[in-house]
Amino acid sequence: MTETTTEIGIERTSEKEAPTKSLRTCPECDGKIVQDSEHGESSCEECGLVVDEMQVDRGPEWQAYNADDRSEKSRVGAPTTQLMHDKGLSTTIGWKNTDGYGKTIPDRKRARLQRLRTWDERFRTKDAHERNLKQALTEIRRMASALGLPEPPRETAGILYRRAVKDNLLPGRSIEGMATACLYAATRQHGSPRTLTTFADVSRVKRLRIQRAYNYLSRELGLQIEPENPSKYVPQFASSLDVSKEATREAHELLEVATANGIHSGKSPAGLAAAALYAASHLTNEGLTQKEVSNEAHVSRVTIRNRYQELLEVYGAQG
Repeated sequence: MTETTTEIGIERTSEKEAPTKSLRTCPECDGKIVQDSEHGESSCEECGLVVDEMQVDRGPEWQAYNADDRSEKSRVGAPTTQLMHDKGLSTTIGWKNTDGYGKTIPDRKRARLQRLRTWDERFRTKDAHERNLKQALTEIRRMASALGLPEPPRETAGILYRRAVKDNLLPGRSIEGMATACLYAATRQHGSPRTLTTFADVSRVKRLRIQRAYNYLSRELGLQIEPENPSKYVPQFASSLDVSKEATREAHELLEVATANGIHSGKSPAGLAAAALYAASHLTNEGLTQKEVSNEAHVSRVTIRNRYQELLEVYGAQG
């Protein structure tokens, strides 16, 4: 009797372990297991053996056919973000003096609500580390909005700044300088670079300090950032200068020829892009002036004039 019980116990144990093992491969033919969320089953792709059924559906119980339906029916909060010191996980008392029904809060309760806002703000930043992070991420959001940057570079800048804080790179350097350097590095990583002068215009620190902070950040964090491609600057310069698509296409061709012949090596990518647009505008009879291109691209007229001549010489020789 004891032996039978032992054998049954062994059989039951092996039966319990089988589904865990079969989640990856089929126990019959070692085929691939696929999930069928519609029917709540897991089956073998080769022989059709059902290895698990009646699975729990972890999706929402409602259906949404467009973005408006989804936003109305969803009962979750905003996604986490790297652009807030607490990643957006804490609650915030709104600044409006209205209740949940939109009615104005009486005057006698506004003072209490203001005190609650003050204490809520204090509790959200408990120490100097969090206050530092909050100030820097606020700066990143402000500069990114001023430059019209998309969401991915903003999130990357927040991650870079958190890495800098974790590696203790902040002592001896300004919060604004390191925040600007993180945003500058993020735009280069995502292939949407801006000139340092453009960042200096929206930052609270000068261009030289941004350059030094970026060099330090890139070296200490080991950022693998490839050299800038001059063609990346053409769309933004062309948009601000309001040139035609034909001139923009011609500028890209000039830069492709220059890159193929190694003319871009050791030269400012923004300067080459500005010179290419200036040259393209004359080839298409749009006639931009060096002053106009210089003001929009933040590149000196001397640089535009010199690069313009080099681009045309290489382009003429190629043709």
